[in-house]
Amino acid sequence: MKEIEALWNEVRDLSLGNSSRVERLESPPTPLQFLRGFVSPNKPCIISNAINHWPALCSWTDHSYLTRVLSSSSVSLHLTPNGCADALVPLDNYEHQGAPPLSASSFSPEATASSSSLCFASAHVERMPFPKALSLISSGSGDCSSNLRFVAYAQQQNDCFRSEYSALADDCDPHIPWATDALGCVPEAVNLWIGNQHSQTSFHKDHYENLYAVVTGEKHFLLLPPSDVHRMYIREYPASQYRYSWDTGEFTLELEKPTRYVPWCSVNPCPSPETKDDEMSTFPLYFNGPEALQCTVKAGEILYLPSMWFHHVRQSPDDRGCTIAVNYWYDMQFDIKYAYINFLQSLNYRSVLNSTSSENLLEESDNS
Repeated sequence: MKEIEALWNEVRDLSLGNSSRVERLESPPTPLQFLRGFVSPNKPCIISNAINHWPALCSWTDHSYLTRVLSSSSVSLHLTPNGCADALVPLDNYEHQGAPPLSASSFSPEATASSSSLCFASAHVERMPFPKALSLISSGSGDCSSNLRFVAYAQQQNDCFRSEYSALADDCDPHIPWATDALGCVPEAVNLWIGNQHSQTSFHKDHYENLYAVVTGEKHFLLLPPSDVHRMYIREYPASQYRYSWDTGEFTLELEKPTRYVPWCSVNPCPSPETKDDEMSTFPLYFNGPEALQCTVKAGEILYLPSMWFHHVRQSPDDRGCTIAVNYWYDMQFDIKYAYINFLQSLNYRSVLNSTSSENLLEESDNS
């Protein structure tokens, strides 16, 4: 179906133009400009000078300030062997009770393409005082300076900024005014993210209009529009969860019981040189199709990430070893565009680009 491959380029031409760059605005748009220019066409943009008035831009670079304000707060810290939470990892035989503990080397994200048995792994979540959590995140930011056997990331979501981190509420706006006016609602959730350069998020999409404000450090995004759904090779994987032992310093991986399957993107867009050929032959629609949009969101900037856009995220820390961001999730409109995308991803699509070994990966549908 060459029409689907033509659609990938048509969407870019019609809504994104010929540029491979995400449009940048030097000042916040009016609500009408935001609605007409970006929300309605489902088009991302980066907005500068929109949060200059936030006290957080200055105060959150000081870890002593954060630990003082949140000294009595208990927060959820997510632990993984390699910084890849909510990601695909080799399951092997570790779903069986009594299996030996997994080492961090077992979870190389580059190893997933050639593995015949993958699962969707969620992080081990540990409640702890915020000062300890911040210390574990920043201590793990160096490649050789720490003996930590895990990567710590504060990524609780579920409106955590207005619950676990409510003591910081005065440092940020409770919502983005021009976005709230344009979308006609207040955010359903406001989340705080604190990580280091080892934390990354695999390709996925959200059913929210996302305003993502970076306070310290930088966030690096790869973006694909919803019309590229077939290039993501979405399949259903059994859900599992890491369990970390503070006594042994080892992770185990446990399948959920009863078994639950999670539809997830199979593509790793940043394979190692050793696995790149294997990834490219397994996922030709991604690697041979139009390039993903790349953008870096710096401290003081907001990324508007439209609903249902696929995104992969990495980060670079500040000089204190952390990247801190606040994002606002607004409800999306479940309108005709949503119906179009659901219809598109329901198609059983095969391309002339596919190799025989990857044909079984193309019989997927994302029902999430």
